[in-house]
Amino acid sequence: MTRGGRRHGLVIYRVILNRWWPETLGMGLILALIAWKTYQIPLGQNEPWRWQMLAGFAGVTVVAGIVLAAMRGMAYVQVFPQYVKLATPFMRLNISYKRVRRTTTTEMRALFPPGQMRGWKRDVVSPLGGRTAVVLELNGWPADPKMMRVFLSHFFFKDKTPHFVILVDDWMKFSTELESMRSGGGNTQPRGPTREVKQSILSRLPRKDS
Repeated sequence: MTRGGRRHGLVIYRVILNRWWPETLGMGLILALIAWKTYQIPLGQNEPWRWQMLAGFAGVTVVAGIVLAAMRGMAYVQVFPQYVKLATPFMRLNISYKRVRRTTTTEMRALFPPGQMRGWKRDVVSPLGGRTAVVLELNGWPADPKMMRVFLSHFFFKDKTPHFVILVDDWMKFSTELESMRSGGGNTQPRGPTREVKQSILSRLPRKDS
């Protein structure tokens, strides 16, 4: 099995999901409390469907909150000797190094100016403005761009050219691993054949009679 580098969590997904899962889980717990209170009153005893319906909604909402929290660990980028793996909760891509034209680094605020954002997008990108992102500029998309824009975050794309914006906590380590793998530094060559060749050469040398 091909050994890859370290898994670098995608900051964008962590920030977005951190906004959603606590509120979803909290809403589920509130619904569960309302269901319990409804069960205790005479109306709930006479018409049990009322608290049962609330309990069902509460259960679904709590599970959704837990799933959203777990999804944070499902979004990461990882380098391999032949490609970069981009994994998100809804899509996984293997980006071949043959597609990578070059890599650059720049601040998020230069790629996504907060002043040009509206609503939740501005709330997400504003605190990340000073963070450095790695931009993989490609000579072609690894999949249908329309499909990727549906299943990947808006913050992976600064414009319509083939590229990906990668924001991780340790961008320097990720960039170093990426360049090492691209240059072949992540591959190790077996030493066995070299040793056998040396032994073969030595066996052909003339020996002095004792």
